[in-house]
Amino acid sequence: MRRLHADPYLRCHRWLCGLALLFSPALLAQQSSQFEGSVPAGSATSAPLALKLEDAIARGLQTNLGLLVRDSTSLSVRAERVRALSALLPQVTGSLAETEEELNLKTFGFIFKFPSIPGFSGIPSIVGPFHYTTAQANVSAKAFDWNARKNLTAARANEEAARLSVEDARDLVVQGVASSYLQIIADASRVESIQAQVNTADAIYNRAVDQKKAGTSPGIDVLRAQVELKTQQQRLLAQQNQFEKDKLALGRVIGLPPGQTLNIADTVPFAPLGGLTQDEALKTALAERPDYLSEKKQVLAAEETLKAAHAQWYPTVDVNGYYGDAGLSLNNSHGVFAVTGALNFNIFNGGRIRSDVEQAKAALKQRSDELADLGGQIDFQVRSAFLDIQTAADQVAVARSNVELANETLQQSRDRFAAGVTDTVEVVQSQESVAAANDSLILALYAHNVAKVELARALGSAEQGIKRFIEVK
Repeated sequence: MRRLHADPYLRCHRWLCGLALLFSPALLAQQSSQFEGSVPAGSATSAPLALKLEDAIARGLQTNLGLLVRDSTSLSVRAERVRALSALLPQVTGSLAETEEELNLKTFGFIFKFPSIPGFSGIPSIVGPFHYTTAQANVSAKAFDWNARKNLTAARANEEAARLSVEDARDLVVQGVASSYLQIIADASRVESIQAQVNTADAIYNRAVDQKKAGTSPGIDVLRAQVELKTQQQRLLAQQNQFEKDKLALGRVIGLPPGQTLNIADTVPFAPLGGLTQDEALKTALAERPDYLSEKKQVLAAEETLKAAHAQWYPTVDVNGYYGDAGLSLNNSHGVFAVTGALNFNIFNGGRIRSDVEQAKAALKQRSDELADLGGQIDFQVRSAFLDIQTAADQVAVARSNVELANETLQQSRDRFAAGVTDTVEVVQSQESVAAANDSLILALYAHNVAKVELARALGSAEQGIKRFIEVK
């Protein structure tokens, strides 16, 4: 296991854990997979794409599958709001009909019996055929329906919650792209560091071979130096492979066309965090985090849904009617109309309304509990980010000092070996110390920058936070 990736807390996909705040555990894996994918855009070029951090984020916000799915969900919720509104608006239809009819009056109970009268055959039971034309507009409207009004209020709150959920998805994409970008920068540093170790091991091996030929060094020193050289070469191959795979992963997240290679165009030097206290960050997060604001809107929607369930007991007032012309033809017709007002109320419904009320209460409690939990999660994330930033900054200072000491130790060991004072055991140990020190420094720099990305996500508006906290060159 590569030391840089040994701590899962520092992996670039840690940002996907934030999805658990919005989705049930059963959906978490599916949503995580969506945010790791994208809809590829454009055509691949033969030349590698020089990708800046800002450009990578912009591409991710345009093509990331998780964001696109969340946006489609928001459109569906908006359609539900329009549907809820339509239930309160008048419904108007028009009709134009031609009727040809013949009636049997006996079917309506008209049975005529008359005494025999000379010259009078009686009233016929068959009437027609006859025909008439009608053209009319029909209107159906709810003059009062409190249940429908509360449902509309809940739908509006859900629509706003969905819009805020899209904003939260943007933050997740920004966090994921930035973390992946930083991972690739760390990979490149590791490749450079291990390449330096390979060069050093090769120089020591050649020196051991020369000294063996000169008779001043035993054969075991050559074998030890050769083993160290092969070990460093294996590490270099593994790191180069991981470097290329991490670039592929970034390309998937930001929608690069298949086969498009990329190079990182920015570097992220170490820069201490300043100008923001932990208390200020906590207040900002609770005021601006899109997922927290979305959850609050969902609580409001649940409250309105509960009111709507209670409102099913309230009477409703409906108005229905029509106006038009009817006659033998449109040129020989007369106006006709009808207006009906109705007061409707529930008397007995077998417990259906009570069931709806209990279900709405349960949903409201669940939303309220999730909101409270999310508030605690935000507090935890902000405080953890500050702890990680401070600890990583301290580790960077220690690691830099350790790298200097390890390099000095390696130089002295090489000088002692060249002078025949020591063997390759000491040199190999010193070289491993340099490798470990470089790994620690790279890990500390990566952890510091990832913690700042985590803080930007914890505050909300991650795109602006990245620009504020992460300095690129």
